[in-house]
Amino acid sequence: MSSVTFIFIIVAIIALLFLVLNFVLAPHNPYQEKYSIFECGFHSFLGQNRSQFGVKFFIFALVYLLLDLEILVIYPYGLSSYENGVYGLIIVLIFIGIITVGFVFELGKSALKIDSRQSYNYFYKSQKFINTFIENK
Repeated sequence: MSSVTFIFIIVAIIALLFLVLNFVLAPHNPYQEKYSIFECGFHSFLGQNRSQFGVKFFIFALVYLLLDLEILVIYPYGLSSYENGVYGLIIVLIFIGIITVGFVFELGKSALKIDSRQSYNYFYKSQKFINTFIENK
């Protein structure tokens, strides 16, 4: 038996031993407060612990992930651009073009626009101010 196999076996035995000791010796006294819903230092109120979350935040995360992975895919080309030549450059430009077309499509569909209450209040108040300014003249 090699030393690496021996270490894996010893580590597994020690981990199981500690888990069994913890299960046997640790105090287990549950109570109602322990099982209540507790988030961010506050107890949740009835009906407020499961609120709806906008899907647009996930779309932003997916776009960020896509652009981040694009950098990860292009990085090897940057390191070996001398050996890739024109063929590698054309492949990378096609890849960047496909990603750019998808991004422009998302911008055209307004998929990356989030209507928040802050922007609504700001634009509503400024539009109201402009309308009253124009009407008074």
